[in-house]
Amino acid sequence: MTSTRAWRPGFPLDLAQVLRPLRRGAGDPAFRLDPSGAWLAATTDDGPGTLFLTRSSAEVQATAWGPGAGVLLDGVPALLGAEDDDSGFEPLHPVIAEARRSRPGIRLGATGRVWDVLLAAVLEQKVTGEEARRSWRELARRFGVPAPGPAPEGMSVPPTPVAVLGIQDWEWHKAGVDSARRRAITAAAQVAGRLEQAARLRGVDGRLFLRKVPGIGVWTAAEVAQRAWGDPDAVSVGDFHIPALVGYALAGRKTDDRGMLELLAPYAPHRQRVVRYIEASGFRKPRFGPRLSVKDYRGM
Repeated sequence: MTSTRAWRPGFPLDLAQVLRPLRRGAGDPAFRLDPSGAWLAATTDDGPGTLFLTRSSAEVQATAWGPGAGVLLDGVPALLGAEDDDSGFEPLHPVIAEARRSRPGIRLGATGRVWDVLLAAVLEQKVTGEEARRSWRELARRFGVPAPGPAPEGMSVPPTPVAVLGIQDWEWHKAGVDSARRRAITAAAQVAGRLEQAARLRGVDGRLFLRKVPGIGVWTAAEVAQRAWGDPDAVSVGDFHIPALVGYALAGRKTDDRGMLELLAPYAPHRQRVVRYIEASGFRKPRFGPRLSVKDYRGM
């Protein structure tokens, strides 16, 4: 069964940029962006679903398949930033002012659902992006279900909490997931239904709620908040790249977490919005020094 809706945003909208934080690498089995539009495979309370979005000059056309189609269609406005409020935001640095001027279609979108983005965020804890993406692909394809409808070949819905709780130790090992991340994912899966409350609490309260789960810290809670409810102030403290990126963009020098927070302090409660503008601007920090090596837990 196919369901559709048309939605006309009352603001400039850059579809690709708004959805960018949901993409977990070029081979993400749950998200695809191609010339025809954007595809998203997701879990919902009603079951799995696939959402396809295209943009015309005036409106967004949304098509969905699967038991979760209705939930996904209802969430399209929030997903594309309709609930984002940048009132009071003032650019204080040239790079932010220019990004805001040149990219008016950037909004902070909200999936409205915690589990999918939490699972992906935990997999990204303390490992390289390459490692995390490999584990994400492996778990989605082996323990998720094929994306409903005519989704591109290879797309899968992320595994549900129930499916995650059924994964055996050797299967985690094969997916390259170490014991610390495995414990955090399992702990979250055991209380997954209650964790959706975080998206209703929002803000600091929502992030603190997530951190009650063992293994969910400041960084992971912020990564979830940015995507599940479009939190404009949730900064990924503890990230390997972001503090230096912010430091070079705003002050021309490398900074640590403390220095990053000092630079972002005047922007509260829009600190994460600043990070998004920096990322969207194409600014790149100087590259030097050794990179983290990729660990392969599957062969250990």
